[in-house]
This record gives sequence, structure tokens and C-alpha cells, in this order.
Amino acid sequence: MSAGGPSSYALNPIGTVESSLRSRENAPRQPFHDAPEAWLAIDPRFVDALDGIAPGSEILVLTWLHQARRETLKVHPGHDPKNPLAGVFSTRSPDRPNPIGLHRVTVLEIDSGRRIKVDHLEAVDGTPILDIKPVLPDPRAQ
Repeated sequence: MSAGGPSSYALNPIGTVESSLRSRENAPRQPFHDAPEAWLAIDPRFVDALDGIAPGSEILVLTWLHQARRETLKVHPGHDPKNPLAGVFSTRSPDRPNPIGLHRVTVLEIDSGRRIKVDHLEAVDGTPILDIKPVLPDPRAQ
């Protein structure tokens, strides 16, 4: 945003999630809490951008959590009412002003050059994919 007011932005999804999760109510709130394997169906226009991604690679998948409630500012972490309310920016809740999901997954398989099978993705079927980034090694760990 500029000092004079909001600017116009456009997000163009590069694909969609194909998952056995059909609704947000039955989706896990954390990636390792029984999240299923899923497919990332990449739009044919972006297939060349997948060059360099291979089974075994770790990637970050950014999604638009299209079923999220955008007016939510506080939640019970883990969707557990026993946990005290916390601001959504300190949680992984899908409900937030701009519901961008960040998912660290491992590539299991690449099918026909445009579908990527990944492990433990907590996004529901039909979720738009905004971008894919490789997980880079931490140079401080050396």
C-alpha cells in the first residue's frame, strides 16, 4: 500500500490442491496431525517452472485458504477451546485477514509433468496454489 491509499494487486494461482479433505471442518489444524497426501495440480502454463523439482525435494507451498474467515483476529490455538485465545499472527490458523497458507512438504512423486504428489498437506480440495518455493539449507547450520 502506498501512503495515499491501497494499490491494486493481482494474485494469479498457479494450480489447485487435489485432496481427500473435502471441508475445513474435517481438515487437520497442523500438517503432522494426520494430514493426508495430496496432489498439486499445476496449470499447464506453469509446468516449465517445475524444472528442478524432484521426488525427495522439500518445498514450501503457498496457498490461498479460500474457505477461511477473514474477519478473525484471535483463535484458540490448535482449535482447542482449552487453549487461551491468541492473535492469529502467532498461530497457524487458516482464519486471518489475508489467509495465505504456508506448507512445508516433501515431494513424493511427479505425475505426467504437471501434478506433484506431496506428503501431509492440510489444505482442502480445490484450494488455490499461489506459489512453490524450494526449502533451502540453512547456511548457519554448517
